[in-house]
Amino acid sequence: MNRMQDIPRATAADATGAAPALVRTNIGLLTMVLVWGLNFSVVKAALAHLPPLGFNALRFPLASLTVWLVLRRRGPIPLPAREDLRRVIVLGLVGNVVYQVAFIVGLDRTRAGNASLLLAASPILTALLSAALGHERVRPRVWGGVLSTLAGMALVVLGGHEGVSIGLDTLAGDLILVGAALAWSIYTVGSKPLIQRYGPVAVTAWTLWIGSAGVVLLGIPDLVGLDWGGVPRASWAAVAFAGIFGIALAYLLWYQGVRYIGNTRTAIYSNLVPVLAILIAWLWLGEVPGVLQMVGAAVIIGGVMAAQR
Repeated sequence: MNRMQDIPRATAADATGAAPALVRTNIGLLTMVLVWGLNFSVVKAALAHLPPLGFNALRFPLASLTVWLVLRRRGPIPLPAREDLRRVIVLGLVGNVVYQVAFIVGLDRTRAGNASLLLAASPILTALLSAALGHERVRPRVWGGVLSTLAGMALVVLGGHEGVSIGLDTLAGDLILVGAALAWSIYTVGSKPLIQRYGPVAVTAWTLWIGSAGVVLLGIPDLVGLDWGGVPRASWAAVAFAGIFGIALAYLLWYQGVRYIGNTRTAIYSNLVPVLAILIAWLWLGEVPGVLQMVGAAVIIGGVMAAQR
């Protein structure tokens, strides 16, 4: 699953044909919501046949290649200055290796619906981290959103196991996903100086490519011991979907949205993702949401939207 950075909203003078572009942008964002909503269940189903780190090692090269091909068609791909290379490498490791490993391992140990809701808290954690570092001032409304989101996360963790015993693995999966959300928040805040200098698309591409190398290295042991002939075709399709669509296409659609309608309005679309993810997990994986989980979902989404306002 995933996450993007803030970039300035385009003005009416940025390009001609603004109305058709706006229509395409909103259609693209609805497509992004569908892709990300599906992605949690797609990945969860594939993990029944593929080891988590091996799955990541297979999908990330596809994502990196797709982004490279799209950017290459747009023209020459810029490179970071030498003095920024260390920061790019560190952010690539945090935003892709640490985050993605925590995401895939956490998802493997808990419910797809839980994962979508817990990762939806990333904007709130980003706001807290930005305030702690003095980048932004957190206003009272945002603090209300922060508290609501944290309470909603607690309800999701508890409500996701109504009617079943809470195993250590399942609870650990939820906690690992909270760590994933924190890792993405660190990546978001740490990327800000680079984004102001180079733009978000270039920074995301660099960190994705660097992170892919680390993800593949971590997944090699799983791939060496994998029974390749025993993996069903549906799992290979899930690898392709999660890499090409869940990462590469979704990233590009997000940036299209941020460019034309701004970060806040684009983020409202992302608030729809956990709702759709829970519904799909219910219908596909049989993950029936509990009452506390539904309440927690409403509290998280309400808290994030209140903070974004």
